[in-house]
Amino acid sequence: MPAHECPGCQTSKPLDFSFSMAFQPIVDVAAGQVWGYEALVRGLAGEGAYSILSRVSAEQKYRFDQACRVKAIELAARLFPRSDLHLSINFLPNAVYEPAACLRATLAAARKHDFPLQSVMFEFTESEEMTDVAHLQRIIEEYRRVGFITALDDFGAGYAGLGLLADFQLDLIKIDMKLVRGVDQSHARQTILAAILHVARELGIRVLAEGIETEGEFTALKAAGVTLFQGYYFAKPAFEALPAVALTVEAPPVVENPAAAA
Repeated sequence: MPAHECPGCQTSKPLDFSFSMAFQPIVDVAAGQVWGYEALVRGLAGEGAYSILSRVSAEQKYRFDQACRVKAIELAARLFPRSDLHLSINFLPNAVYEPAACLRATLAAARKHDFPLQSVMFEFTESEEMTDVAHLQRIIEEYRRVGFITALDDFGAGYAGLGLLADFQLDLIKIDMKLVRGVDQSHARQTILAAILHVARELGIRVLAEGIETEGEFTALKAAGVTLFQGYYFAKPAFEALPAVALTVEAPPVVENPAAAA
């Protein structure tokens, strides 16, 4: 086995399929530019994530998690036109055997492709009940020690909610799209989001609104103080490429990487 593999990968079943990634931009409207891109699993012909995730067996989860990280870094290093762009990678805490050991392949890929560690963001979801809080705590502490950004995805949709913010020191939370949807027409959603933003400010946590699809949703959230956005309103994911991005309502699409988006 390669020296950089963690014990979980060494004993897991090899992958019997191949995959690639699509990239969706995260826009910083305060800075007026793309902040980074989320790497999303796709089939080799651009098939949706389910076509790949449905093939991952329990015996392959460790190896698949590692392979996703390496593939995302490899593609981002080739596609990103600016060194300050962030790469967001999803992970499942139960696919991390041991935090430091499971980072070996990630760190090796970053060194190989000269990708800055501080530009990597790892996001996990709260949509599944946390069964080992201490394990998750160790993961977050190790990732932050190395220099990675840590983020909680789908905030407001899962089991733990505000409890996770009390237990863990995170850098960023991504507001679940169910709270975002129709926020401009819902007083209840506006009130809940205002409370989340207040808590995040007090804790020094940055907020990203994902799943933005309409001008109304964007305008309402921007007025509430959100500066990071992601969703079809700005750009759909592009397979192994960076899509053209509409940075503001008034501005025409801005192509961050013309060659890749062509």
